[in-house]
Amino acid sequence: MTTDYARPAGAAVALSKLLVLDLSRVLAAPYCAQILGDLGADVVKIERVGSGDDARHYGVNALPAKDGSRSFDTSFFLSANRNKKSLTLEYSKPEGRKILLDLAARADVLIENFRAGTMKRFGLDYETLRAINPGLIYCSLTGYGQDGPYADRPGYDAVFQAQSGLMNVTGQPAGTPGGEPVKIGPSVVDVMAGMNAAIAVLAALRHRDATGEGQWIDLALLDTAIAAASHAAMEYLISGKTLPRNGNQGNGGAPANLFQCSDKSIYLTAGNEAHYKALCSVLRLPELLTDDRFSTIRKRFENRAVLNPIIAAATQGWSAADLVKALSSAGVPAGIVNDFEGVFADEHVKYREVKIAMPHPVAGEISLIASPLRMSATPPRYTLPPPQLGEHTEEILLEFLKISPSEVTALRDAGII
Repeated sequence: MTTDYARPAGAAVALSKLLVLDLSRVLAAPYCAQILGDLGADVVKIERVGSGDDARHYGVNALPAKDGSRSFDTSFFLSANRNKKSLTLEYSKPEGRKILLDLAARADVLIENFRAGTMKRFGLDYETLRAINPGLIYCSLTGYGQDGPYADRPGYDAVFQAQSGLMNVTGQPAGTPGGEPVKIGPSVVDVMAGMNAAIAVLAALRHRDATGEGQWIDLALLDTAIAAASHAAMEYLISGKTLPRNGNQGNGGAPANLFQCSDKSIYLTAGNEAHYKALCSVLRLPELLTDDRFSTIRKRFENRAVLNPIIAAATQGWSAADLVKALSSAGVPAGIVNDFEGVFADEHVKYREVKIAMPHPVAGEISLIASPLRMSATPPRYTLPPPQLGEHTEEILLEFLKISPSEVTALRDAGII
């Protein structure tokens, strides 16, 4: 695999010549726009003058500014804004709104994540923009969608983890120490919503290619979180009962759990008969193969409270690396429980170039997480690092809209850009 600076000669760009206006903030919708940018679209990120995207103020860590202070290059912002150009614009003012309308008239996609009704108050809603650009794909990504009893409510990732049922099936079993519902660590609902939005945009572009017709995409984080519950939610729909929290246990097979080795923990899952037989062989536990309590997948799952301590006693005599290697060689899925230092030091992660380096105007060079999309003909490209606030304002106005330098100066003096 190759990264941007050594792309295969002649590699095509899947979304070349597409103009995307990214009016979004924080994570979910910016992540969608980054996917489109990685695939070759020209993404113009439109931000508030002075403060920019809310994500520029989030996260524990940020790159230091040139004067040593905390910069706008936070972990949140850097994770979702590669391959974009930043235009600062006050489109709540008439002059700014006109610039945005002029950009929307030539855009292919517009992405926004304001609460339902906000864009209509600005006169920038789908129906208004559709009148000037019938082929526009207009993607609204909100917490609860454009309609329904909760449409005007605010919300963030963890709220949707709670409301969707995801939080209720995550964590240690009820009645055990720490046995309350637990939030999944990273903002996974935001990321999944961004992926879903990108899928919807690509499908809408395919439809437009065939018909010339644009459309409005209404994508909600709550809908995404419920869909992500997948088989856990289906358990309820089949039985009328919510699954109990299961800690680190697997979702059906057993043994499937976190086990301590002599140095680190590993996670292993023996989800079928072949896996189980191989596991017993590696751990030198042949007696488990003739124990009726563990003779079927169902019995192993029902008796996992007995089975797991037997497996745990056997794993403690191994180093994590040696046991994972032995289990993998025997066909048993297993992996070390890594922190991020371990993740990026892993030989396979290095080989796959999951971490990439890009030049940065302040830091010199920064590390970013590569797109997981691996495509033989149109691989993702990494052309622009996450932008400085307003870094490309003049370039966009001069090149895209042919506004004169004197007009740009006047707009800046008036606080419009």
